[in-house]
Amino acid sequence: MHFLDQAKIYVRSGWGGGGAVGFRREKYIEYGGPDGGDGGKGGDIIFEAVPGLNTLIDFRYTQHFRAQRGHGGSGSNKTGAGGDDLVIKVPVGTQILADDDERTVLADLTKVGQRLVFLKGGDGGRGNASYKTSTNRTPRQHGTGWPGEEAWVWLRLKLLADAGLVGLPNAGKSTFINAVTNAQAKVGAYAFTTTRPQLGVVRHKNNEFVVADIPGLIEGAAEGAGIGDRFLGHIERCKVLLHLVDANDEDVATSYRIVRDELDAYGAGLTDKQVIVALNKIDTLDDELIAALSAELEEASGAPVIPISGASGVGVDWVLDKLLEAIGEEHERVADDDEGEETVEWSPI
Repeated sequence: MHFLDQAKIYVRSGWGGGGAVGFRREKYIEYGGPDGGDGGKGGDIIFEAVPGLNTLIDFRYTQHFRAQRGHGGSGSNKTGAGGDDLVIKVPVGTQILADDDERTVLADLTKVGQRLVFLKGGDGGRGNASYKTSTNRTPRQHGTGWPGEEAWVWLRLKLLADAGLVGLPNAGKSTFINAVTNAQAKVGAYAFTTTRPQLGVVRHKNNEFVVADIPGLIEGAAEGAGIGDRFLGHIERCKVLLHLVDANDEDVATSYRIVRDELDAYGAGLTDKQVIVALNKIDTLDDELIAALSAELEEASGAPVIPISGASGVGVDWVLDKLLEAIGEEHERVADDDEGEETVEWSPI
């Protein structure tokens, strides 16, 4: 399945049905009169976050979504049936953005089953029975139904993961995620082997958490160099970042700083997240060199460095322990922040 994390679509709610013009005419009934019913309401446009989806590829081929129009009223004061709502199913983590600037977030669907009435259908028109007055006993006017709402919007997917992998190309991120999860990321001895984000589920010590791997960053990614920084949005929601540095790089401190500078240039609080630094591919080095490189990287990052090898598994359990610990701490912090706060349902309408 192809991965697509952005799509532009057109949505329109249903028009209201027209009111009816009718008059009561029955045998043996002395008095008649207007009996035209109201029109039905148009269908709403509803977005729903569903499990099992991790791409917006379906919206590449279907880009126009229109809800059903309300049915017209009829005689005997019968109100027309309402139009069916149109439910648009999107992956969890999908944001809906305004078309004019592609920055204004109109909605953010972050939970399974979350539903949002994005556009409301138009109300039905009035039938002629509702226009009857003491001076107008046989009205023939009626409402045609109110128009629905329409909009062009951008859908942007930000994958939901507990931990995110960052690093230069060929830092060993794909090898690591393949070793600890059920992912099958492509591995190759060339830059940008990973061209799209990957998700994997880690099962460690009777716990599960989700790891996201994004394409490698190079110097100038914020200005569009390489694949650029467009995939960094997929780690904005991560609770902790695992920064992998290739032990075979000429200068591990510089490799670390390049990625950190790009995260800082991107913003969105990425440099404020807890980071675990790991020196990867140590299976190719001796103990003395590993110690020297770890010390150099620790001085540059200001954090403890874990020597690992995704290929051989050395140090991997240690890293998973640290990730699990950080994720647990973040869960507790969020729970404390939310305690006592009232949850308010939000809608752009």
